[in-house]
Amino acid sequence: MITRYSRPEMRAIWTDENKLKLWLQIELLASEALVKEGIVPAKDFAKIKAGCDQWFADLPGLVARQRELEKVLNHDVIGFTTAVAEKINDDASRWFHFGLTSSDVGDTCYAVQMVQSADILIADVKLARAAIARRAKEHQFTPCIGRSHGIQAEPTTFGLKLALMYDEFGRALERLERVRQVVAVGKLSGAVGTSAHLSPRVEEFVCKKLGLRPAPIATQVVQRDIHAEFQTTLALVGASIERWAVEFRHLQRTEVLEAEEAFTVGQKGSSAMPHKRNPITWERLTGLARVLRGNAIAALENVALWHERDISHSSVERIIFPDSCTLLDYMFGLLTRLMDGLVVYPANMKKNLGLSLGMWNSQTVLLALIRKGLTREAAYKLVQDAAMRTWEVKHAGRDDADFVKVLKADPAVAKHFKQGELEKLCSLDFHFKEVTNRFKQVGL
Repeated sequence: MITRYSRPEMRAIWTDENKLKLWLQIELLASEALVKEGIVPAKDFAKIKAGCDQWFADLPGLVARQRELEKVLNHDVIGFTTAVAEKINDDASRWFHFGLTSSDVGDTCYAVQMVQSADILIADVKLARAAIARRAKEHQFTPCIGRSHGIQAEPTTFGLKLALMYDEFGRALERLERVRQVVAVGKLSGAVGTSAHLSPRVEEFVCKKLGLRPAPIATQVVQRDIHAEFQTTLALVGASIERWAVEFRHLQRTEVLEAEEAFTVGQKGSSAMPHKRNPITWERLTGLARVLRGNAIAALENVALWHERDISHSSVERIIFPDSCTLLDYMFGLLTRLMDGLVVYPANMKKNLGLSLGMWNSQTVLLALIRKGLTREAAYKLVQDAAMRTWEVKHAGRDDADFVKVLKADPAVAKHFKQGELEKLCSLDFHFKEVTNRFKQVGL
């Protein structure tokens, strides 16, 4: 599984040890609240806490015992409560899990785990944006061709491309910060959410201690549209990673080669062709984004449950929560590494700019002719005809194909421009006059 490559901090959130630790905390907080409610005697709570403390000190042992019991009981939470009751080893254990249902513990635990995971992912985005910002500033005025439909369009700068990337991951940051708040909701309202057996004060006490807010209303479970929003957010952030993976994969193509992922010492590109330097990490990110989308679809399927709850969502969530969180964390690690090490080829960018023979000035000339009084239709025809003649010269194998020269040679065009005016219009400076402002607009 790819999860082993994510950060240890993220993997730790989704271990059984952390899950049962959180279960212990939730149960212990509920028992403490019941003391305040006058239901659980203080002396019995002390015994409950002592039993829990023994398992807090031996979480691997708790996991092992819970699994052993689950094999017989076929119920994970009852296996857990039985293991804790064994440690309490007293009649006081009757108060443990008092008035709760399994989902009170499980869903509240999920909320904490999602918040913990979101905190790491938020930190991941910030690290990636810092790397992107550094490279954007480095190449703020590095000229390159912009493309639409994969075809050369007008000049841009490589820095502007990266500023756009920086801005997109700013939205990713906002989405993760927002969804962190959305999922920070727990519930201890019982088997169908009526709070019949526990006062809402217990729920409020436990949630506040855990940094959550109580669900205003629930069934046996927290409603799964909340969890689906979390998963779709991760998928959308992953889609942004994929968007840029596809961009850089294109830029590494032999025919383009404007940027390349770092090829490390000792690395091999192909088992058959020793010359190959492939964009394998960008391709990996492209593929992994599909997994996040698949998990998001599974989360959407979990929204519709029977009545107050069925268990069809449970098996799915045991897979998609740890996998999506650890996967996106891993993807951000790759993205940051790639941006730090990205090899940029300004000379190839300059060479590629020349491939369209200056025809990237076509709109500039079109608008200049319109300003001089021509109709748009008349101006468009003059410029398009000049562009087609330029291509004809090129395709004839001649080396003197140049759009500006063709324009100047056409009396119908040349008569509208003073000497040197066309050359001044058809310059990179004309296209880059707002670059600094665009950087400021995105906070760079």
